[in-house]
Amino acid sequence: MKLSSRSKPYIIPEYSLTGDLLSFLTCNLQYRYQNKGTLPPATPIQLWFGEFIHGVMEEAFLKWKLNKTEFPWDWKKDVRPIEDMIDLRLQIRGLYPVSDHFISTINNKELKSEDLIEKDHKKLASARAHAAINTWGPHLFPLINSAEVLLKGIRDMPNYTNNRARSNYYGINGIIDVLSSIKIDKITKNSAQSTLDNYNNKIIKYLRNNKEFQENLEKIEGNEYEIIIDYKGMKRPSLNDDAWIYHKWQILTYAWLRSKQEESKFIIAGIIFYLNELVPSYEDLQAIQIDINNNKTDVEIDKDDYEKIMNWDEDKKYYPQLSNKFKENRSIRIITINSEEIDNALKEFDIVVNEIEESLIKETEGYKIKDAWKAEADERTCKVCNFKTFCNNKKNKSRKFTVP
Repeated sequence: MKLSSRSKPYIIPEYSLTGDLLSFLTCNLQYRYQNKGTLPPATPIQLWFGEFIHGVMEEAFLKWKLNKTEFPWDWKKDVRPIEDMIDLRLQIRGLYPVSDHFISTINNKELKSEDLIEKDHKKLASARAHAAINTWGPHLFPLINSAEVLLKGIRDMPNYTNNRARSNYYGINGIIDVLSSIKIDKITKNSAQSTLDNYNNKIIKYLRNNKEFQENLEKIEGNEYEIIIDYKGMKRPSLNDDAWIYHKWQILTYAWLRSKQEESKFIIAGIIFYLNELVPSYEDLQAIQIDINNNKTDVEIDKDDYEKIMNWDEDKKYYPQLSNKFKENRSIRIITINSEEIDNALKEFDIVVNEIEESLIKETEGYKIKDAWKAEADERTCKVCNFKTFCNNKKNKSRKFTVP
């Protein structure tokens, strides 16, 4: 009797939009060490804050939904308990805050939350959390239909060949921070008597003033649509920054994944909130100065804010008091959705998946890690990278794409 040999296991690779695709685009080699090699950064400041601000916004929404706590929220009474909760969750996962950014009471038995004073509130992470809740919470929370929505889909593996590729398909997944379902009659130009207008909703006003959004609105046949909302714990990227394009691809891919779910409605737009813009750091202010000088920002600025920023000098040890309007304008980004741009974003991510797969195959074929994975991060990424001492990226070159 002849026994048949066991067939090779059939595995469909899974790729996360942020954990894999965007991380790989930031730096191939860093992605390999951190995501495939499970080597975490020694001081994951950006990772900690990103997780922190997402957790704070989600818990703040749940608290508002349960108690309808009126705005503005007091930091010590309303916001700090949420910060402590998220801090504990992150520390359990091995993510710890930097004392310059956040005062943690968890590992200090002598320090209680009630002992915290105003200067602790002004620590960068707490200041941003407080500002994010009070700036966008009153307008965002009433619009939220669902939070933390898991999306999954499957696509053909690019450049599939039976003798090399691991699979003829790959899985793609992501988590939408917020999904908003809105009835059209609440946002049209003739909606003066709507509930949201009476609420004086800033987000609705931003949408109404967006020409592309209004054009999309005219094409809807039904009476309801969805908006995808994503939080970013970072500054608004420059127009020539790769992240400016990557974030748009991310929203467009979310839209495609969401459209595959049965309960989905017409997806008309995505909104990204760059929450660092509400309380910019000194480094952020320097970057804004450069963007304005080089005409690499899409946000208009009035004369008063312009003079404050351009006359500001970090060495003078003072913080410019920018207008709330300017900070809000820099914090919100509206991305309109259309099928042509979705197709383009999916093709771009197919290319990224193909590059990851090629690097994986090279490594299994015996290539050295640094030969199989490229190191092409920008200078800011390299500066805080733990692997820079043995990395081949000496010129800090950045991938270049044409901004549409």
